[in-house]
Amino acid sequence: AGCLPFIENVFGILTDISLLELTAVSHPLLQELARRAPGTYNHSMTVATIAEAAAESIGANGLLTRVGAYFHDIGKMMKPEYFIENMTEGSENHHKSLAPAMSTLIIIGHVKDGVELAEENNLPQPLISFIEQHHGTTLVEYFFHEAARTADEDHRTNADESSFRYPGPKPQSRENAVLMLADAVESASRTLTEPTPRRIQSLVHEITMKRLLDGQFDECDLKMDEIRSIEESLIKSLLAAHHGRVKYPSQRTA
Repeated sequence: AGCLPFIENVFGILTDISLLELTAVSHPLLQELARRAPGTYNHSMTVATIAEAAAESIGANGLLTRVGAYFHDIGKMMKPEYFIENMTEGSENHHKSLAPAMSTLIIIGHVKDGVELAEENNLPQPLISFIEQHHGTTLVEYFFHEAARTADEDHRTNADESSFRYPGPKPQSRENAVLMLADAVESASRTLTEPTPRRIQSLVHEITMKRLLDGQFDECDLKMDEIRSIEESLIKSLLAAHHGRVKYPSQRTA
């Protein structure tokens, strides 16, 4: 066991032994995340569960994916109040006083902040990759559309889409691609006021296809049949996670 850190550093790998040690949520970074950004912490724990199952459904490394999910959003603890999962009912929305471009810089900045925190705390590179790649080069859609609307109203030049995209890189492994999808669908599922099996299924498929058509999986070896398996696993996990809220066809809304 004493040789493991040396082997892992030289070859850039993580053994299951080290991963199992990191599954303990007593890690100082995770404890700090729970204290400063409890909504993000809860989101990360849920994502870890559904991402692990999805990774295992395609024969990828579920344990690595789970641990990567624990740490993927640690950068949000630097400005927790700007992320919706940490906003409580009645609390101030800090984005209201900011231009869309500035809000986007803050949102995108959680990736860079997370990488810096991970490096300062000597997290292994395979885990840092989950922080770097979980948004790929996706568009921060809400603020891009806000900027485009404002530009149109003011008769100015259209908003530059590239300024509203994460810098990447895109997912470089199947595990990173799985986390990207699990992260996105978990967040989006929270916005469903009345989740039904059909709505959850549509949500997962829409997000998956959007990422696929946006080229987010172009740099990892993810196959179409694996994408379908990931979708099925995420749908199953979300139905279980929202079991108390899901309305099935035979049920009536109270």
